[in-house]
Amino acid sequence: MNATQRQASEPHPGGKGSLEPRASVGQPGRPVEGLPDSLPAERFETQGRSGRLSYYVAGSGSPLLLIHSINAAGSAYEVRPVFQHLRDSHRVYAVDLPGFGFSERSERDYNIRLYVDAVHDMLDVIAADPQARGTAPIDALAVSLSSEFLARAASERPERLRSLAFVTPTGFESGASKRRGPPEASRQVPFLYGALTFPLWSEGLYNLLTSRRSIRYFLQKTFGDKEIDEELLEYDYITTHQPGARHAPYAFVSGRLFSQDIRNVYESLEMPVFLAHGTRGDFGDFSEADWARAKDNWTVKPFKTGALIYFQAPAAFLAAYEAFLNESAAPAEAA
Repeated sequence: MNATQRQASEPHPGGKGSLEPRASVGQPGRPVEGLPDSLPAERFETQGRSGRLSYYVAGSGSPLLLIHSINAAGSAYEVRPVFQHLRDSHRVYAVDLPGFGFSERSERDYNIRLYVDAVHDMLDVIAADPQARGTAPIDALAVSLSSEFLARAASERPERLRSLAFVTPTGFESGASKRRGPPEASRQVPFLYGALTFPLWSEGLYNLLTSRRSIRYFLQKTFGDKEIDEELLEYDYITTHQPGARHAPYAFVSGRLFSQDIRNVYESLEMPVFLAHGTRGDFGDFSEADWARAKDNWTVKPFKTGALIYFQAPAAFLAAYEAFLNESAAPAEAA
């Protein structure tokens, strides 16, 4: 058993995941101000290519990996409705990506490869879990920009993934067809990251971006509605006010986590892909998704919601996704 597997097999101190804050453990980059678990499940930690990763596990059955989006307030809480429903039929894993939740938030280079490696680290964890049906292919779902990381990981190790689901993914909006640059080249805006992280105003600017008023404003744009999930807002506020919380979001805002070659990556995928997207709010432009609709292995389904579909239309989304999972599993079971 390697170091990653040993870490993955040991629960974080505190045992069962709860919504109560954990005690501080005083390690650099680790939350120390009463961050509660985002999911009612056991939480584990692993050390791999992407540093220290925290993740939640529940249920039994075929393995399913859930990956939250990247934004100023990302965490596994964003996939909570999917996690809670599908834990009844799958062994479900939900990760806190690098720089978010209980995962490492140290000051380091947050780039595309770091997040793709985080996906690979979680695939290693699942493969090492005896309750995940051994080396069975994994179904995985990612939200927004994280769809790009999942797609790249799947293109690198296609044998490890049975199906992919992208919820309101980036890379399908107007102009996305031109994203055919060098592999892993980013869309970083020149000098922006340096300007954002300049010591004189870096922390103050971040505090403005993560006030409750700002978080509510951005969630309303995400939901495409004044009505948002208030518990998500509260968790977002708590998680954004942890030590080191500003490092990953500044990489996101500067554009360094968006891929220049993402259209090539998406088009290379050969396993079944479920693309669900909202039509309301600031993330409803899927004008360049026609090529995916025309491919036999892609299922593209719009919902009259904002970007976080399963918060606003949980029954409709989960019914569609479960039907896709069952259809994806049928050929493998027949073989």
